[in-house]
Amino acid sequence: MSRTNRQLRLAARPVGQPRSTDWEHVEEPAGEPGDGELLVQVLYLSIDPAMRGWMNAGKSYIRPVEIGEVMRAGAVGRVVASRHPGFSVGDHVSGSFGVQEYCLTDGRGVTKVDPDLAPLPVHLGTLGMSGMTAYFGLLDIGRPQPGQTVVVSGAAGAVGSVVGQIAKILGCRVIGIAGGELKCRSVVEELGFDAAIDYQTEDVRKALREHAPDGVDVYFDNVGGDILDAVLTRLARGARIVICGAISQYNNTEPVKGPSNYMSLLVNRASMTGMVVFDYADRYHEAVAELAEWRATGRLRSLEDVVSGGVAAFPETLLRLFRGENLGKLVLKVADE
Repeated sequence: MSRTNRQLRLAARPVGQPRSTDWEHVEEPAGEPGDGELLVQVLYLSIDPAMRGWMNAGKSYIRPVEIGEVMRAGAVGRVVASRHPGFSVGDHVSGSFGVQEYCLTDGRGVTKVDPDLAPLPVHLGTLGMSGMTAYFGLLDIGRPQPGQTVVVSGAAGAVGSVVGQIAKILGCRVIGIAGGELKCRSVVEELGFDAAIDYQTEDVRKALREHAPDGVDVYFDNVGGDILDAVLTRLARGARIVICGAISQYNNTEPVKGPSNYMSLLVNRASMTGMVVFDYADRYHEAVAELAEWRATGRLRSLEDVVSGGVAAFPETLLRLFRGENLGKLVLKVADE
């Protein structure tokens, strides 16, 4: 069967916010699997802030996407042809399939997912990399204890929304920082956070004094910049800061703004540690099992913001992250299930 594969390739390295000219739309044959290969039809793409960093040249925790290469993206899809002993036609799978309609792969890094366990977009969010980032970042690095105060920035996003809920499951007091009344109301009323701070309309330092009078024991940072600086002024003794992301800095055309209040780490005998979820690859099954159980019992809610439009809609959908327009995990639908 002849299949046309529509792809989005990186045409130029963005300066500031990505523009339409940074992308090239390509059509080519999808190909057929050889021995040990499978062909996956991409159904949903994961849209993540980290994508902006992958477009930049230079050393990072993962190699950059090269000019002319299909844009890297996590995805879930369906096997439509297979000559691989581990995968059959009709299997649902997840992997780094890229911003394209079909992916020909040798199966490395491809995992079967169960659509009966949860809808496919959930396997990109709560039961995917976002959920695992929240799980390992909070539990292994944040190490919260019952009764402690946990603050989460980007609280209405894919990672932050899960972090706060796990902290509540563990018996912590949880304060979310988010942008806008709708998001702040959602994290409190729908996700069960104890309080929310709207950084668009509130003084974050002042609000933290009100909501965390005894200081912040764990801060899970997804945004960096001024909000990180504000939280640094409110640390409790022995606080742990988890550096997961810095979405406020990703489109900067000037040097990244570092924390000016870092001496608070010394004063409060606190620590600030970066985390990358790929470091926990051999333990992913642990996180998925527990997250799935919490979700099945109603203790953990998953929020997915699914946008239709296919591969062509990727550039504009990505910008929704940086405009703060998503609530929960942002997912791009590529094809019907």
